[in-house]
Amino acid sequence: MNENYNISSSPHIRAKVTSGNIMLMVVIALLPATIFGIYNFRHENAWLLVVVTTVSAVLAEYIYEKLMHKPITIKDWSAVVTGLLLALNLPPTLPLWMGALGSVFAIIVVKQLFGGLGQNFMNPALGARCFLLISFTGRMTYFVYDGVTGATPLAELKAGETVNTMNMLIGNIRGTIGETSVLAIMLGAMFLLLIGVIDLRIPGTYIVTFVIFITIFGGHGFDPQYITAHLCGGGLMLGAWFMATDYVTSPITKRGQIVYGICLGLLTGLFRLFGGSAEGVSYAIIISNLLVPLIEKVTLPKPFGKGGEK
Repeated sequence: MNENYNISSSPHIRAKVTSGNIMLMVVIALLPATIFGIYNFRHENAWLLVVVTTVSAVLAEYIYEKLMHKPITIKDWSAVVTGLLLALNLPPTLPLWMGALGSVFAIIVVKQLFGGLGQNFMNPALGARCFLLISFTGRMTYFVYDGVTGATPLAELKAGETVNTMNMLIGNIRGTIGETSVLAIMLGAMFLLLIGVIDLRIPGTYIVTFVIFITIFGGHGFDPQYITAHLCGGGLMLGAWFMATDYVTSPITKRGQIVYGICLGLLTGLFRLFGGSAEGVSYAIIISNLLVPLIEKVTLPKPFGKGGEK
């Protein structure tokens, strides 16, 4: 019994899945919403904004890491995901330089200054969107569809007007580049579900909690058309499936993910029904991101053994 065994450090269970693979799958899943948004807002040259924000995000990450003498990580696709998600959360008429500024803010301030991928405390794309919304409110709330300006369907719904839910489902409405077509968003979400990149726990809890909230406090009871309009309007579906499920800024415990989803649904409903804006998804996700450490502390399973559960 003098045979020696070499014990490596954890983790002892490894898989071939890498951060780069996951990010690439997210990019592929975002393509239906991106392609539809580019076509839907073709008169506003939405494709230019998508290209500028994505390229700016990649360049910002490369230049920062080069200057700081850090390993270059642009091959992991995370910067591409950030730039693309930011573009999908912007109105198609936004000046290109504002989109580029948002990408730089997302990569440098929200991501890199906190340690890079895996260390950021909030979703970089949403952090940049809120930064632009506060800095350039007029341009960030200026929406056009087919050459006609006006309020988004969600704003019309908040004002008590009737909306066409079928147009909201297809995407023939005013809004940001990637939020308009629920069908395109769900096509990408189904892809991520089928390959196991995400599961239903966070988005499912989020959506169910939100529906319960607006049913109780929305003043319309259980009105299917009213509920459908709220689900299809704004960035709820894009946020629920592609940003709330971000591995870095969401809880890792199963119970924590349920609590996280409930917080998202409650905050979104609160902001939409009682806030000054018709939208509330971005702020709901960011605030919930900040609550994640507390959620994980409360929901972390106790270890067995001394001092733990018996």
